[in-house]
Amino acid sequence: MQARTLSMIASTAAVLLAGCGSGGGAASSPTPSSTPNLAARPPSPAVLQIVSPSNGEVVTGSTVHVQVAVTNAHVVAVTSTNIHPDQGHVHLYLDQALIYMQYSLQQDVPVHPGTYQLKAEFVASDHVPFNPRVWSQQVVFTVR
Repeated sequence: MQARTLSMIASTAAVLLAGCGSGGGAASSPTPSSTPNLAARPPSPAVLQIVSPSNGEVVTGSTVHVQVAVTNAHVVAVTSTNIHPDQGHVHLYLDQALIYMQYSLQQDVPVHPGTYQLKAEFVASDHVPFNPRVWSQQVVFTVR
């Protein structure tokens, strides 16, 4: 049991360190081997939606303004292991890479010309996913 607890702590630390880099720099997305066992995680009533950019949108410039909406829950700025199903953070993924952990519902993201896939996840205040995971619909947008 102690080995399992240590493994869970190490896995959680790996997830936190992968996403807690400074600013909006790209970081690797957590892999299944670094994600803790979600079976013991609570469910969340949250519903997450990417409001901007819209699917299929063509964006110009060197940044894209990303805005998400959360219903049935709210974003908190405090990281805590005392988790509540209706409190958490938004993790933003660009082309399946964790690029920013938002403590708000909007962020300007640096981009270059190309086509991108954007997805967001509502996670608990300890930065670990709920079970089941709370994902937004994927949005595909193009930068010219």
